[in-house]
Amino acid sequence: MPELPELDAVVAQIDRLLASRRLHGADVAAISVLKTADPPLADLTGRELSGVSRRGKHLLLDLEGTALVMHLARAGWLRHHAQAPAGAPGPRKGPLAVRMVWDDGTALDVTEQGTRKAVALWATTAPEELETLARLGPEADALDEAAFTSICAGTHAHLKTVLTDQTLMAGIGNAWSDEVLHTARLSPFAAADGLDREAAARLHRALREVLDRAAEGLRDLPLDRIKRAKKALLRVHGRAGEDCPTCGTRIAEVSFAERSLQYCPTCQTGGRRLSDRRMDRLLR
Repeated sequence: MPELPELDAVVAQIDRLLASRRLHGADVAAISVLKTADPPLADLTGRELSGVSRRGKHLLLDLEGTALVMHLARAGWLRHHAQAPAGAPGPRKGPLAVRMVWDDGTALDVTEQGTRKAVALWATTAPEELETLARLGPEADALDEAAFTSICAGTHAHLKTVLTDQTLMAGIGNAWSDEVLHTARLSPFAAADGLDREAAARLHRALREVLDRAAEGLRDLPLDRIKRAKKALLRVHGRAGEDCPTCGTRIAEVSFAERSLQYCPTCQTGGRRLSDRRMDRLLR
């Protein structure tokens, strides 16, 4: 799922490509993507793109006071066409979900790979009132050490859960939380309220370090290179079985129904491998 660093890079690219452009038309290839009916997308034709921003894992395109709010879910992404493909897209048969054509003849596609369709688009004059945005906690990259420590101290949840719970802090997901925990040398299953002051401060520093490193690595990249560049920046996430870049221990994994986390046993859990029930069953 696209997270804070890559979505910030997307915001910068959309702003560079489309700032002050006027929407010529928006075609929805999959009606399930559109979560609102008022105002209709047709009413946005001719409006200028006056701002692009991010809130948590959502993108917001401001069209003169009406926001198009996008959530790209696990498999969504954006593609820019220097020349809009001819003809309006028909009912979705491939990855195309929405195509926005602009007054300079370019197009911005919202796409989604796979069979599980979860990309969502809202059109609203009051984005702050949308439940999907109203539920979000403060931005993870805006938290100072005191606020971050307070969030941790207020819950007994696992650190992995705290970092990815959008109601506690917004923007971090499965991938970058693995990187933050590895950098902080903390177990993903440690209780947040069990951290002492030094450990909480170390985790906050790791959050800042990882986000800053990601922002630098994704800076100025075109849309079609951001996802690939993100993968190259990840040191432990998605790298089970490879050597830890810090100590050389083989990176381990815990698998869940629809996702997995990766960690270094030496750096993060005192040499102990965390129980992976799915793998344990396979090895019996």
